[in-house]
Amino acid sequence: MTITRHPTRTAPRLTLTLAAATLMVAMNVYGMTPAQADDGPSVPPGTEASAPAPEKVDPNDPDLKLPEGATLATPKVLDIKQVVEDQSGDERREDTNADVKFALQAEVLFGKDSAKLSAEAKARISAIAEEIKTQNATKIRVFGFTDNLGSSAHGDVLSKQRADAVQNVLDQELNDSNVTYEVRGYGEQYPIADNSTESGRKKNRRVEVSFPRTES
Repeated sequence: MTITRHPTRTAPRLTLTLAAATLMVAMNVYGMTPAQADDGPSVPPGTEASAPAPEKVDPNDPDLKLPEGATLATPKVLDIKQVVEDQSGDERREDTNADVKFALQAEVLFGKDSAKLSAEAKARISAIAEEIKTQNATKIRVFGFTDNLGSSAHGDVLSKQRADAVQNVLDQELNDSNVTYEVRGYGEQYPIADNSTESGRKKNRRVEVSFPRTES
């Protein structure tokens, strides 16, 4: 009697079983559904899919053209402000396309509740006068401000007296009859910091000197 042995098929079935198990593990690790697993290579977690290619724009599309007779607005340079403050915070300079502004804290210029300038104050004001000469400015604004302590009326008077004192030194330094001044005392109006803290009130007690910058 002859016995014919057929080749075993155990190995292919085992290979298929291992492949299915590997797919199931990958799906569990990356949180994919069977449909997603068949879509192609998986994307590592946290990696966003690339954005679709931008649509092509027809430059001759009539909707992209200006209506007949229309013109583009004149180009304009945006106003950019640059602020520089010394480490102590006693002096701040702001530059824009149109103006230069210096802000000096009152403690640097005056004694407490006083409008009498110190020697250090005069040196700082002289430096501002040199910048005014550099910019060839002839219209100077000198504004005084206080914090919100004390009465509003007292703050108005004190801030104006302090602005007057700074203007007098500028006038002596510049010695130019063509220069005109606008001098005001705003008291507690227009604070630049929180008046509920002493550090904020200190910033608000100030004198500002501003003038147009040279056109380039």
